[in-house]
Amino acid sequence: MSASEQMLELQARIAELERDNAKLRKINGALIERVESGGGHRADPYGAFEHSVVLAEQVRERTEALNSALLQLKRSNRALTLASEEAEMSQQRLIDAIESISDGFVLFDRDRRILLSNSHFRAFWHGTGIRIEDGTTIADLKRLADEHGLILEESGSRAGSGSPVMKLANGHWMQVNEKVTRDGGLVVLYTDITELKAFEEAKRERALAQKSRLLQSLVDHLSQGVALVNGLGELEVWNHRFIELSGIDPAQVPQQRLFTELVAGGDVSVLAPITALQCSDGVQALEQTLPDGRVLEIRTHPMPASGYVNTYTDITERHRYAETLRESEQWIRLITDHVPALIGYVGEDLRYQFSNKVYDEWYGWPRGELNGRLISEVQGETQFRKIRPYMERALAGESVTFEIDEKNLHGEVRCMLKSYVPNMDSSGRAVGIFVMIRDITERRRTAHALEQAYQHLEHRVGERTAELTALNDKLRQEIHERVAIEARLREAKKEAEQANLSKTKFLAAVSHDLLQPLNAARLFTGALQEQDMAEPVSRLVGSVSNSLADVESLLSTLVDISKLDAGVITPDINAFCVRELLQNIANEYSQVARKENLQLRFVSSDAVIRSDSQLLARILRNFLSNALRYTETGRILFGCRRRRDSLLIEVWDTGIGIAEEKLTEIFLEFKRILPQGGGHHDKGLGLGLAIVDKISRILGHQVAVTSVPGRGSVFSVEVPLGTLEPRSDSVPVHREPAQAWLDNARLWVVDNDQAICDGMATLMQGWGCEVVTALSLTDLQLKVSVADGLVDLLIVDYHLDNDDNGIDLVADIKRQRNDDLPVLMVTANYSHELKQQIRDLGYLLMHKPVRPMKLKTTLNHLLNTRG
Repeated sequence: MSASEQMLELQARIAELERDNAKLRKINGALIERVESGGGHRADPYGAFEHSVVLAEQVRERTEALNSALLQLKRSNRALTLASEEAEMSQQRLIDAIESISDGFVLFDRDRRILLSNSHFRAFWHGTGIRIEDGTTIADLKRLADEHGLILEESGSRAGSGSPVMKLANGHWMQVNEKVTRDGGLVVLYTDITELKAFEEAKRERALAQKSRLLQSLVDHLSQGVALVNGLGELEVWNHRFIELSGIDPAQVPQQRLFTELVAGGDVSVLAPITALQCSDGVQALEQTLPDGRVLEIRTHPMPASGYVNTYTDITERHRYAETLRESEQWIRLITDHVPALIGYVGEDLRYQFSNKVYDEWYGWPRGELNGRLISEVQGETQFRKIRPYMERALAGESVTFEIDEKNLHGEVRCMLKSYVPNMDSSGRAVGIFVMIRDITERRRTAHALEQAYQHLEHRVGERTAELTALNDKLRQEIHERVAIEARLREAKKEAEQANLSKTKFLAAVSHDLLQPLNAARLFTGALQEQDMAEPVSRLVGSVSNSLADVESLLSTLVDISKLDAGVITPDINAFCVRELLQNIANEYSQVARKENLQLRFVSSDAVIRSDSQLLARILRNFLSNALRYTETGRILFGCRRRRDSLLIEVWDTGIGIAEEKLTEIFLEFKRILPQGGGHHDKGLGLGLAIVDKISRILGHQVAVTSVPGRGSVFSVEVPLGTLEPRSDSVPVHREPAQAWLDNARLWVVDNDQAICDGMATLMQGWGCEVVTALSLTDLQLKVSVADGLVDLLIVDYHLDNDDNGIDLVADIKRQRNDDLPVLMVTANYSHELKQQIRDLGYLLMHKPVRPMKLKTTLNHLLNTRG
């Protein structure tokens, strides 16, 4: 209730009390008059007295009530006065508060008439001659604003989530905020956002300028020449490569905006034909030879709206390569023409695509006339029906060799030996047949002569039969000897099995010597890939690196299966957080997935498990390798899910899948379940899942697989949960970028293999490191001062010459120095005892063959920890 309403109510209450008081006084006077006038008429004095007493009591009660009402009236008047003063003070405070707001403020009642406004709002109307008064409606304000043109632009909607924004005639921007009050009124705030608008506009212009600079920088760094022409034929964007290839004077480009006039001027006529192409039919291209012998490929790319983009690519090397291929083809034809055998190639449509000179002459066709003709047309339907089954077998992927009689041009029957070898494409489908035919007539005649000689020999065999009969008795005697021999054979078989086990143990033991040369080769290829090389060389180096990686994978697989069979691998079970292990594996295979155009999604976990981290990693890497190998398109999911007392680590893929009856066979050695045709999946020995099965048995982990052919597979391993032991030395370390720690890092490398030393030096010097290599401690002492030389990290091979080992060598170095150098121990020994010994010494262990990227990450970690 407002103060005015309270005041009106109090005034009404006072008036009512005054009326009641007047009535009481009138009644009192009438009673007194009645008492006084009635005393002479009553006959009973006592009754009159009693009546007067009653009247006096009533008068006293009414008087007390009147006094109480008067007292209450005074209190109400006093409270009303205080309330009125408080209401006036509150109203003044409200006015002062509204006036202190920096925004324009207007308060409307439920009829949308102005109740209250501040000077900031009234200042909007300054200079218009309009006086804003209380009672003015919103409709009147809008009408006056339209008549005087105060609002130039308005955006936003009251129905939307944002507040309306208006641009005023004086250049200012206003944001309007409205709120409905409890009694149906409306509060409107007008906020001046001119400075904010100017800041946003400046920020937008800076962003556009930055994008323009980045676009120009990107275009300038392209190896192709680029020229963007708009719909008006003006050159808008170009790069330095375009200027270089075209020979245009750079000073002419800003002065001459029309592209046709630019390329028409000067000595740049070689670029003119591209402008005449019609771009409406899509991308068009042509090749142009420059006066200096270079060959350009010019492509026109139409833009959606109008205009086009020209790209200029120097394809001189590619053009020369094509010429080289043509020359190679001529050499091949020259060689095959001088081979006495008939050589040809037939496509899957059974038409000739190649034949040598001898082939053409045998069938009596002019040189080159066989190409494109059906084999049935050349050899005749009768002969074709004889050879057709063999050709069908060749087209099914089988190499076929057979003998057949044929007549030559002179009508002489000759015996021909024909070989059909299928030409397989990348998917394993035969797309043609290589044909090789040799005349073996003389060989057949020789065989016939030998057959006759054999018949003569039969007679001699008959004569010897009698002699053999006599020998039967002797053979019976030898039967007893054979029984003894069988016993000795069983003993020999036992010795052979023992020898096979010894062989397995030997292969597991000599893995260091097997992996040494492969380790050096991987280091050299890793160093080569760090260098800037031409595209053909880069592809060759990449192919060599991939081949070495395949050899490493196959050799490591054979060594691992041998070690598992020999029982020399002992698991190192301990509790650890699975996050880092899974993250490292996911990062490693994400790069492989991107190369295969596959999506690898990773879901991590903070669970603590009990297992051997390295053996568990082998299981997971085999799962991911198979998923990538047998997934053509789609995605792969690598993640975990918790069970009550274990963690289930799973790999899902959308690959070719496995038939249900084959699920148990895939874990057998050298057993591979592949689709028809094989294709690029035919890679490996089929030992990956066999290793998984053996490792899971060693660790006591359950491995499972489910699959739907054509839709994908799920491989999983169940690992028990564990508890981490509290550690006091777990202090977070600030991580710096890898290259920042490797730059100018001083490294000492000791390995008894010179090739590995050279490979390590080449690779790490490419990372900016200062590397000193040595074959032994003595060799190292000749090159550096071991006691006080500047060094940041030691990289030492465990197996050295003369029965020395890396642990003893590091101990000798540390005895001569006062600092605690970080040590990376490299070895091909996977034994648990060595791993535990190196861990107890505080060194980091890396197994051979060393992967360059893993080595780089490990060096950064050690240098970062030391720093």
